[in-house]
Amino acid sequence: MPNRKIIVILGPTAVGKTEVSLGVAKALKGEVLSADSMQLYKMMEIGCAKPTWEERRFVPHHMVDEIDPRESFSVADYQKKAKKALQDMFERGVLPVVAGGTGLYINALIYDMDFGENPANFIFREEMEKLALEKGKEEVHRLLMNRDPKAGEVIHPNNLKKVIRALERLDTEGTVKPFRENLVPTKEYEVHLIGLSRNRSQLYQRIDARVDAFLEKGLLEEVRGLRELGLTEKDISMKGIGYKELFRFLDGEDSLEKAVEEIKKNTRNLAKRQMTWFRKYPYVTWFDLSRMEAPVEEIVTWWINR
Repeated sequence: MPNRKIIVILGPTAVGKTEVSLGVAKALKGEVLSADSMQLYKMMEIGCAKPTWEERRFVPHHMVDEIDPRESFSVADYQKKAKKALQDMFERGVLPVVAGGTGLYINALIYDMDFGENPANFIFREEMEKLALEKGKEEVHRLLMNRDPKAGEVIHPNNLKKVIRALERLDTEGTVKPFRENLVPTKEYEVHLIGLSRNRSQLYQRIDARVDAFLEKGLLEEVRGLRELGLTEKDISMKGIGYKELFRFLDGEDSLEKAVEEIKKNTRNLAKRQMTWFRKYPYVTWFDLSRMEAPVEEIVTWWINR
């Protein structure tokens, strides 16, 4: 598989993926492809922790600033656009450096995932959404646990759309395909996984400091501007951490102090979920940034000698 290799730099939010991916891409004459579900949206610079315009000028980036936040965008859409970008880099002889913390987006690149669906049962979906509205998402998830405990253990109760889709498949197909069967490594290219981690105390300090820095840079004004464009908490783009909490402040539901604390707490919880997700990947070479700062030289040496 000549010239069809990619490096995937993964890790929890605020661990330092941007700095490392930029350094690796520069050293190996590569380009960065973002695997972050928020950085792909336009007009959302601060809360998404995008690389700066200066950084993007020196190292080309893909899947950043491509989608209007008022538009819907799925994992299937990401897979299609990202693989097109990968193919372009392969044809130009450029090393793709994938960087991000959205597990589903990384799965869409490193595994063969079929996003095709049977015809949707909209009546069933509406009934389940109504049940969730009246009795909570947990009630819909309980139905899934009763019918397929293994699927219920894999799908989080908060992922209502996926829970409903699993129930729908149980009705139409009689089964939900086991999680592991969906994770067949892709043969389209050779994947090399790099994991970045930090000890919990240091990571949480970085998260808190980053949230404070976002606010100093004008995150509240950014959210206010998006709200004035007609965006609401119902838009997928506004469900990101930092945006949904400040929407509640602007709607008078929370104080600014509470909103900021919620952002920090939710970001820490996200980091824990991300590490749980990434620890399940086999063949990851991990670098602990608590012991070393931006180990670009070590990663480059590893790549050359792999």
